[in-house]
Amino acid sequence: MTAKSPGSFKIFGKGVLAALFLSGALACPDSPVMAETPRPATIAGVPADEALRLGERMYRDGVLPSGEPLKAVVKGDILMEGTKFTCANCHQRSGFGSLEGTVRTPPINGTTLYAPLSKFKGMPLHSRRAARIQDTEIYRPAYTDETLARVMLTGEDPAGRPLSNTMPIYFLNDRDMAIMVYYLKNLSTGNEPGVTDTTLRFATVISDEVTKADREAMLVPLQYYINNWRISRSMERSARAGAFVQEGAFGDMRTLSLAVWELKGAPDTWRRQLEDYYRREPVFALLGGITTRDWEPVHRFCEEHKVPAIFPITDFPVLSGDEGYTFYLSKGLAQEGESAAHYLNSKNDLPKDVSLVQIFRKDRAGLALSRAFEKTWIGLGHAAPEDRAVTREETLTRDFWKKPGNKQQHRVVLLWLNADDFPDLDRLARTRTMPEMIITSSSLLGNRLYSLPEKVRPSVFVTYPYSLPQESRVFRTNIEAALKRNNIPLTNPEIEFKMYSLFSVLSGPLTRMRTAVYRDYFTELLEATPDLSVTPVIFPRLSFGQGQRYASKGCYIVQLTEGPKPELVKRAGWIIH
Repeated sequence: MTAKSPGSFKIFGKGVLAALFLSGALACPDSPVMAETPRPATIAGVPADEALRLGERMYRDGVLPSGEPLKAVVKGDILMEGTKFTCANCHQRSGFGSLEGTVRTPPINGTTLYAPLSKFKGMPLHSRRAARIQDTEIYRPAYTDETLARVMLTGEDPAGRPLSNTMPIYFLNDRDMAIMVYYLKNLSTGNEPGVTDTTLRFATVISDEVTKADREAMLVPLQYYINNWRISRSMERSARAGAFVQEGAFGDMRTLSLAVWELKGAPDTWRRQLEDYYRREPVFALLGGITTRDWEPVHRFCEEHKVPAIFPITDFPVLSGDEGYTFYLSKGLAQEGESAAHYLNSKNDLPKDVSLVQIFRKDRAGLALSRAFEKTWIGLGHAAPEDRAVTREETLTRDFWKKPGNKQQHRVVLLWLNADDFPDLDRLARTRTMPEMIITSSSLLGNRLYSLPEKVRPSVFVTYPYSLPQESRVFRTNIEAALKRNNIPLTNPEIEFKMYSLFSVLSGPLTRMRTAVYRDYFTELLEATPDLSVTPVIFPRLSFGQGQRYASKGCYIVQLTEGPKPELVKRAGWIIH
């Protein structure tokens, strides 16, 4: 069919070309990409930077500059809105394309589009050499601004061949087309902040309240990795023979550097400090990092500047459903609250209106656990739990448990309390107020967990978002030995093991990225990292997927065995949030 749009819309008429010429977006047909030419002041009457923002919105969200959904035709006659079928869905935010099953979506970043495509580019280099094939036969000429507009309006490439019928044909007026062409021409071109010809710069963030031991546990292994990073021989052979070897020679791989950004004072001053660091020495991404406070100021900074941040050590990640630039190890304490709600919901012997109360301190940890539980519990169709918040100043003495409100018996009590606040359950068990089930957090209890009185262990269920010690013991021993061989002190093994998880996911994207060093491409390679379950040191499994930002997605519910040296046993499998 012939696609037509309302009003003055033309299928590649003179209006589109005129708008492109007048805006300065249309260069001569054989011109290089925009990154290599002076940037015009305006595009179709819009400032160049604003045109990039509007083009990104069309590309990623399917929304026109007017705010209306972009409209397109797929497979000849299926009308669709761009918000449900965006360019980024298939070609990725970076424009470097994707591979799903046997369906390959080609790259459409500016450098690729505005260069001719040889017929054998997709063939590994060693195969081409064996067949004595020269990369001289052109499959398609380089796009120009004119032919790029044409392919979006008609579905024909510069050689006059029709594209796959899954490629949409877009309804774009002259102004919107000029903006879209300009955006694609600049997509993943030029240099990113923190990238030089020889070095890829990273930074890590440490807040000043972190102890020296914890600081070293995060920083020393990370600095060792940065100083000693190199590609294995097998990865080198793969890079040399790969389909995308023409993106840059393997010998052009950059070395890595690491800056330490120390944040001082209250979190509401961190943003200014981060901006100062970034202005003085921009970096490509943040690696690791550690704070006992909220990570939110760092998260917001990364979102605004599109700086990837990989596996910060924090119990308080930002919980959001969108595709952000920060990759967390887990949801932190909130993950335990969510898992407790799912576990209780799965128990058939508990009535829907079960008597349930949460007791927690009104601090970051208590609020993170209780809010996550309540939100999930209500979402599962239950009434809100009764909450008993304890102020920061209140001391939980024996008298607290004698208060009228605390004498009422409940079938289930969630004690989101740390080791210092945790009640004497042995004494509580001798009263009539002992609940049938107590749920608590292993992250808050720490080693106090193993000192729970044997008499009450059958009633106490613990959220445990880690690998069980008896299942990870061998892996821990091996990694500790490796750290010692490299003269890395064991100041806090739990933090150092988390840094090992960072290194496990980081090496692949750094290798596969090669010279296509763009942040969005880097995050897409992280999303495509294969599941990590071969070394379950801290978490049983780490995995990502498109748009996912929490690597460990579950939690066990455990209890203690009998005896003076108890072990943890699973009472619920890995509960996926």
